[in-house]
Amino acid sequence: MKISIETEVKAPLSTVWDSWVTPEDITSWNFAIDEWCCPKAEINLHVGEKFSYRMEAKDGSMGFDFEGTFTKVTLHESIHFKLEDNRVATVEFLETNGAVKVVETFEAEDKNSAEQQKQGWQSILNNFKKYVESKSN
Repeated sequence: MKISIETEVKAPLSTVWDSWVTPEDITSWNFAIDEWCCPKAEINLHVGEKFSYRMEAKDGSMGFDFEGTFTKVTLHESIHFKLEDNRVATVEFLETNGAVKVVETFEAEDKNSAEQQKQGWQSILNNFKKYVESKSN
C-alpha cells in the first residue's frame, strides 16, 4: 500500500531543496512532535549512497534511526530512496506560483496503521514547511 502526503512551501525551489538535503537543516525539522528531536543527520545524496537520521524523544526515553539508500536523484526535482526494510519512497519538488509543492509517497509498513503512518509523515512534512518558511522570511 502506498501513501502520499504533500505540502506547499512558500520559498524558492533552491531553498526548499537545500533545506531537505543539508544535515544542519534536517536536524531542525525532522521530527513529528515538539517532544522529539533529530540530533544527528548524515546524508550522501548520490545514487547508491546512504542517509541516516537519528530521531529520538527529547527526554531520552526512546529513539530510532531512519535510514536508507538513494536509488535516483534528479536535482531540484525528485529524490527516490529505499528504506532499510526495503520499502521505497519518493519526494517530488514541484514549482507552483511562488511556492514549491513537496509530495512524499511511501510504502506503508506493517507495525502501525496506514492512518498513523500518514499522520506521522505529514507532521514531519508540516514541520519542514514551517522551518523553511521561517528561514526564508
